[in-house]
Amino acid sequence: MKEILIACEESQAITKAFRELGYNAYSCDLLPCSGGHPEWHIQGDAFQEAYSGKYDMMIAHPPCTYLAVSGARWLYNKDGSRNEERWQNQAEALDFVRDLMTAPIQHIAIENPISVISSQIRKPDQIVHPYMFGDKASKSTCFWLKNLPKLEPTNIVEKGEFIEFISKKGVKKRQPRWYYEALAKAKSPEERRTLRSKTFQGMADAIADQWSKVL
Repeated sequence: MKEILIACEESQAITKAFRELGYNAYSCDLLPCSGGHPEWHIQGDAFQEAYSGKYDMMIAHPPCTYLAVSGARWLYNKDGSRNEERWQNQAEALDFVRDLMTAPIQHIAIENPISVISSQIRKPDQIVHPYMFGDKASKSTCFWLKNLPKLEPTNIVEKGEFIEFISKKGVKKRQPRWYYEALAKAKSPEERRTLRSKTFQGMADAIADQWSKVL
């Protein structure tokens, strides 16, 4: 039986999609799982698992806190000077991505939003949205692929609602409704990161169904 590692996933959305197809998929994250199946979860270092030699496929979601272009403004302090700690965090996050990309696994997918991976390592092989897989939501999702085909849309629907609002700083903003409501519900920065990085069910199902065919 083929072994599949879903690295940096605590929600177990993709893990469960593969399990439903009969594959030995395991989520791995520093956090406990929230998907209800701790027996399929490895709470620990994704790097160690990726280099363990046990897996035939890995789908990795490296934390985007220091990678997403939306966080670029934090690279500089209010006086215009460099935020050296933030730059160092970004460099370490990019090193982690490089380590995942070069892991000794036959089939690899790295997932992230629009990020500096594109400019600092290489451009993604494709960019998709949840609305291409049956969920009425927009969320730019980039994939860097190794020995995997591009995902094919399964059910293109409406792009979902957007909310326009004025930020606390008086700036007019526009966000997808799902994202706006997720941030409003979050009670901590940690919960905000978890909600922001959610994998929509339609995309999780498409990943499992299409990429399992290469095994």
